[in-house]
Amino acid sequence: MSVDPSDHARQTARRKAGYERKQARATREKGLLMVFTGPGKGKTTAAFGMALRAVGHGMRVGVVQFIKSERDSAERAVLSRFENVDFQTLGDGFTWLTQDREQDIATAERAWAEAERMIGDPRFALIVLDELNVVLNYGYLDPARVLAVFSNRRPELHIAVTGRNAPAALVDLADLVSEIRAIKHPYREQGVKAQRGIEF
Repeated sequence: MSVDPSDHARQTARRKAGYERKQARATREKGLLMVFTGPGKGKTTAAFGMALRAVGHGMRVGVVQFIKSERDSAERAVLSRFENVDFQTLGDGFTWLTQDREQDIATAERAWAEAERMIGDPRFALIVLDELNVVLNYGYLDPARVLAVFSNRRPELHIAVTGRNAPAALVDLADLVSEIRAIKHPYREQGVKAQRGIEF
């Protein structure tokens, strides 16, 4: 399809003007509360991509993994190589494996204590709380308590929260929310097992 050069010039000029107006309005700096949720694949991957970007800027990054266990994790193997990353995996594995609510609550409390330690440490610039949404959705932690900590954090601290079923109150409080939809997945449609370098 051919495009009239004059139409193209008008369209790009309009887009450029719109971009410049938005840039002129965006003058504030603040720590962001970011939520990656939804049934699709890629929530943790998005947060870890952000963590890697922060590491590249020399920022100190903290990671607390809820639910997930100490099973080998390629992301942990890579991010833990950096001196400015503190990566803690404090889950017992998926809840249908433990089948013990009291144990899951106690494990969530241990992980949250680590999260609170990082949130209170002024050296950290970004904290990733992986699968915290799942913990909140299952009622292993009190959402009001968690949101109070988020609301009272240092103004410059960034926090990224991942997991399905983010509570509505967290979505309301967040600065950035991305919902990842499930359109196709080879595990469901084709019976393809988890692939090294893709799922783990």
